[in-house]
Amino acid sequence: MDANMQGRIALVTGGGSGIGRAASIRFARVGAKVVVADVAAEGGNRTVELIKDIGGEACFVHTDVSVSAQVQRMVQAAADMYGGLDFAFNNAGIEGPAKGILDSTEEEWQRVIAVDLTGVWLCMKYEIPAMLKRGGGAIVNTCSVMGLIAVPGIAPYIAAKHGVAGLTKEAALEFAKSKIRVNAVCPGSIRTPMVERVMAAGTSEKFLAAPQAIKRLGKPEEIAAAAVWLCSDAAAFVTGVTMPVDGGWTAQ
Repeated sequence: MDANMQGRIALVTGGGSGIGRAASIRFARVGAKVVVADVAAEGGNRTVELIKDIGGEACFVHTDVSVSAQVQRMVQAAADMYGGLDFAFNNAGIEGPAKGILDSTEEEWQRVIAVDLTGVWLCMKYEIPAMLKRGGGAIVNTCSVMGLIAVPGIAPYIAAKHGVAGLTKEAALEFAKSKIRVNAVCPGSIRTPMVERVMAAGTSEKFLAAPQAIKRLGKPEEIAAAAVWLCSDAAAFVTGVTMPVDGGWTAQ
């Protein structure tokens, strides 16, 4: 299990379901107070309930990460409720349409970039000053195997996730001397609501699992474990990493 995070404050975007919910619960299990952020109030509040059920402390903040004012309010909530911010898991994202370069509309392109890339930048823009006030911290961004490789037909998503990989490395270098570590997890195909929507649209589970050497879908808890470890003191010498957690997909 991860090192004790008793008394520390963690923020998780996209915390209302899937990987974000699993990470919120894991942070709480090791003692962190958790700010759960999501556009889905029902899911976010449910995550808070689940944390309280295990004796943890958490609050929900409705947040669209593509809107600067809402991101500012989210980070301020961590200070108002718990006194500051130590860890952030910038996990919120959308899959966007399964379209290539020529078929994507400007609106579709801009929406995916706004949430999946600009949203990560906005989160770090406001999280980092809060962490500087506490003498440092750790940030993990959710990238994807699609931030490390490409497949045809999902151009906006590929572009956004490659952007997250680069932005993570840049932030790690920029703030290393300020004792803020910045890393990314790069999930493969994980059994989340996003992947379940893809399967509901007709893509088989076997097809999604096929590129992964382990030949199964990952679990949200497996990505959460990596994200919380990257925030922990056990990863004190790790920064600027885009870590595949992909069942061996990118090893091939």
